[in-house]
Amino acid sequence: MLFRIDPSSSQPLFEQLAAQVRLALLAGDLAHGERLPSAREIAEALQINQHTVLHAYQSLRDEGLLELRRGRGAVITARSTDHYQGLAHSLEAVRTEARRLGIPLSAVARMIEQPTEGAA
Repeated sequence: MLFRIDPSSSQPLFEQLAAQVRLALLAGDLAHGERLPSAREIAEALQINQHTVLHAYQSLRDEGLLELRRGRGAVITARSTDHYQGLAHSLEAVRTEARRLGIPLSAVARMIEQPTEGAA
Protein backbone atom coordinates (compact mmCIF):
# COMPACT_ATOMS: atom_id res chain seq x y z
CA MET A 1 0.00 0.00 0.00
CA LEU A 2 1.33 3.38 -1.02
CA PHE A 3 0.75 6.32 1.32
CA ARG A 4 1.31 9.94 0.39
CA ILE A 5 1.36 13.04 2.55
CA ASP A 6 1.51 16.74 1.81
CA PRO A 7 3.83 18.45 4.30
CA SER A 8 2.55 21.87 3.14
CA SER A 9 -1.08 20.99 3.96
CA SER A 10 -2.76 22.57 6.97
CA GLN A 11 -4.08 19.10 7.86
CA PRO A 12 -1.80 17.35 10.40
CA LEU A 13 0.32 14.55 8.96
CA PHE A 14 -1.24 11.89 11.20
CA GLU A 15 -4.72 12.90 10.00
CA GLN A 16 -3.59 12.72 6.36
CA LEU A 17 -2.26 9.22 6.94
CA ALA A 18 -5.40 8.05 8.79
CA ALA A 19 -7.58 9.52 6.01
CA GLN A 20 -5.69 7.50 3.41
CA VAL A 21 -6.32 4.29 5.34
CA ARG A 22 -10.03 5.17 5.56
CA LEU A 23 -10.14 5.84 1.81
CA ALA A 24 -8.42 2.51 1.11
CA LEU A 25 -11.07 0.78 3.24
CA LEU A 26 -13.82 2.62 1.39
CA ALA A 27 -12.36 1.62 -1.97
CA GLY A 28 -12.06 -2.01 -0.87
CA ASP A 29 -8.27 -1.95 -1.15
CA LEU A 30 -7.92 -3.21 2.43
CA ALA A 31 -9.61 -6.30 3.83
CA HIS A 32 -10.29 -7.80 7.24
CA GLY A 33 -7.14 -9.30 8.73
CA GLU A 34 -4.80 -7.45 6.38
CA ARG A 35 -1.69 -6.10 8.05
CA LEU A 36 -0.53 -2.55 7.43
CA PRO A 37 3.16 -1.74 7.13
CA SER A 38 4.97 -1.11 10.39
CA ALA A 39 5.14 2.42 11.73
CA ARG A 40 8.88 2.34 11.18
CA GLU A 41 8.50 1.34 7.50
CA ILE A 42 5.97 4.08 6.80
CA ALA A 43 7.97 6.70 8.69
CA GLU A 44 11.09 5.86 6.70
CA ALA A 45 9.24 5.81 3.37
CA LEU A 46 7.53 9.16 4.02
CA GLN A 47 10.46 10.69 5.89
CA ILE A 48 8.34 11.55 8.92
CA ASN A 49 8.56 10.77 12.62
CA GLN A 50 7.54 7.25 13.64
CA HIS A 51 5.35 8.72 16.41
CA THR A 52 3.30 10.51 13.73
CA VAL A 53 2.49 7.14 12.15
CA LEU A 54 1.72 5.64 15.56
CA HIS A 55 -0.62 8.56 16.26
CA ALA A 56 -2.51 7.81 13.03
CA TYR A 57 -2.68 4.11 13.88
CA GLN A 58 -3.91 4.85 17.41
CA SER A 59 -6.59 7.16 16.02
CA LEU A 60 -7.76 4.40 13.67
CA ARG A 61 -7.67 1.93 16.56
CA ASP A 62 -9.85 4.25 18.64
CA GLU A 63 -12.36 4.30 15.75
CA GLY A 64 -12.39 0.49 15.76
CA LEU A 65 -10.81 0.22 12.31
CA LEU A 66 -7.49 -1.30 13.41
CA GLU A 67 -6.23 -3.66 16.04
CA LEU A 68 -2.73 -2.96 17.26
CA ARG A 69 -1.13 -6.28 18.10
CA ARG A 70 2.25 -6.61 19.73
CA GLY A 71 4.51 -8.43 17.32
CA ARG A 72 1.93 -8.39 14.49
CA GLY A 73 1.49 -4.67 14.03
CA ALA A 74 -1.63 -2.92 12.77
CA VAL A 75 -4.35 -5.25 11.48
CA ILE A 76 -7.62 -4.27 9.77
CA THR A 77 -10.68 -5.27 11.80
CA ALA A 78 -13.79 -7.00 10.48
CA ARG A 79 -15.87 -4.10 11.79
CA SER A 80 -14.03 -1.64 9.57
CA THR A 81 -14.54 -3.55 6.36
CA ASP A 82 -18.24 -4.17 7.13
CA HIS A 83 -18.94 -0.52 7.97
CA TYR A 84 -16.98 0.90 5.09
CA GLN A 85 -18.58 -1.46 2.58
CA GLY A 86 -22.01 -0.17 3.64
CA LEU A 87 -20.77 3.42 3.49
CA ALA A 88 -19.38 2.86 -0.01
CA HIS A 89 -22.84 1.74 -1.22
CA SER A 90 -24.49 4.76 0.42
CA LEU A 91 -21.98 7.14 -1.15
CA GLU A 92 -22.59 5.66 -4.58
CA ALA A 93 -26.31 6.32 -4.10
CA VAL A 94 -25.54 9.94 -3.15
CA ARG A 95 -23.28 10.35 -6.21
CA THR A 96 -25.99 8.93 -8.47
CA GLU A 97 -28.65 11.23 -7.01
CA ALA A 98 -26.37 14.28 -7.24
CA ARG A 99 -25.70 13.54 -10.93
CA ARG A 100 -29.43 13.10 -11.53
CA LEU A 101 -30.12 16.48 -9.91
CA GLY A 102 -27.16 18.19 -11.60
CA ILE A 103 -25.45 19.02 -8.31
CA PRO A 104 -21.64 19.05 -8.46
CA LEU A 105 -19.95 16.59 -6.13
CA SER A 106 -17.91 19.45 -4.66
CA ALA A 107 -21.19 21.03 -3.50
CA VAL A 108 -22.33 17.70 -2.05
CA ALA A 109 -19.04 17.44 -0.13
CA ARG A 110 -19.61 20.91 1.35
CA MET A 111 -23.16 19.86 2.32
CA ILE A 112 -21.77 16.82 4.13
CA GLU A 113 -19.20 18.88 6.00
CA GLN A 114 -21.74 21.52 7.10
CA PRO A 115 -24.51 20.29 9.41
CA THR A 116 -27.99 21.47 8.48
CA GLU A 117 -29.80 23.83 10.80
CA GLY A 118 -31.68 22.05 13.52
CA ALA A 119 -29.61 18.85 13.12
CA ALA A 120 -28.11 17.44 16.26
